[in-house]
Amino acid sequence: MILKEDLFATDSMKEALRDVEAVFFVTPAQHLRTTMEQALPHLEGTGLPIVLCSKGIEISTGCLMSQIAESVLPHNPYVVLSGPTFARDVAQGLPAAVTLATDHNTTYGKGIAESISSKAFRPYVTDDPVGAEIGGAVKNVIAIACGIVKGAELGDSAHAAIMTRGMAEIRRMGAALGAKQSTLLGLSGMGDLALTCHSALSRNFSLGLEIGKGRELEDILSERDGITEGVYTAKAVLDFAKKHAVDMPICEAVNNTLHNGTNVKDTITALMSRPLTQENI
Repeated sequence: MILKEDLFATDSMKEALRDVEAVFFVTPAQHLRTTMEQALPHLEGTGLPIVLCSKGIEISTGCLMSQIAESVLPHNPYVVLSGPTFARDVAQGLPAAVTLATDHNTTYGKGIAESISSKAFRPYVTDDPVGAEIGGAVKNVIAIACGIVKGAELGDSAHAAIMTRGMAEIRRMGAALGAKQSTLLGLSGMGDLALTCHSALSRNFSLGLEIGKGRELEDILSERDGITEGVYTAKAVLDFAKKHAVDMPICEAVNNTLHNGTNVKDTITALMSRPLTQENI
């Protein structure tokens, strides 16, 4: 069962949940806490596993989605679903693979994997939800950066450099939170980054593309129905980086461009003018 923000008005919800194996939360990251609070009366005491499909970091608290779940629904084991998929591809039955990550008990992950797998949809189970969440959240910010480079016509070399150094930032953030490097190099890390940083189907890449062409953020967002998570995650990532002394210059540049009025040319100049150092991935 997939629960969205407006599906908790029925008194028969618990009855409807009797034959459900797991509940999928697919709300935007900034609305997950509210949605879970609405779901609490219906899920309390059920012990049902919950699957977190939202990708991002809560701006007001700096919490990952799993930390929200632990706070609001502590008695429902969670599984993080992440990886390189576009909804359109999955809906059309095109081949795709994802990560299902949980540190509760991999039995939950394996059970859900068996329930949702098909000939065209292959889940891989891991025990590193933090790594899966970091990859899924930060790649949205890096995708905006790649879109800006593309929109500003700075060339494929710059695109490749931003994506690669963006991966270094993801790994540094993951290391600060105890994520496994193998997770960050897998489907929910490098895989999701590669997909999101190269396709106009990506809401984050396409937003960066328009920013790079010189359009204003407010105008771009006003034309969109869906949420572009990287716009909000950028600030949360930067707050995290400052708190933990993690060097994330690309994410900082994206945040400055989106929220602090820094123009694209100055952003690129600042990145290219950083002191020369040894490459550390």
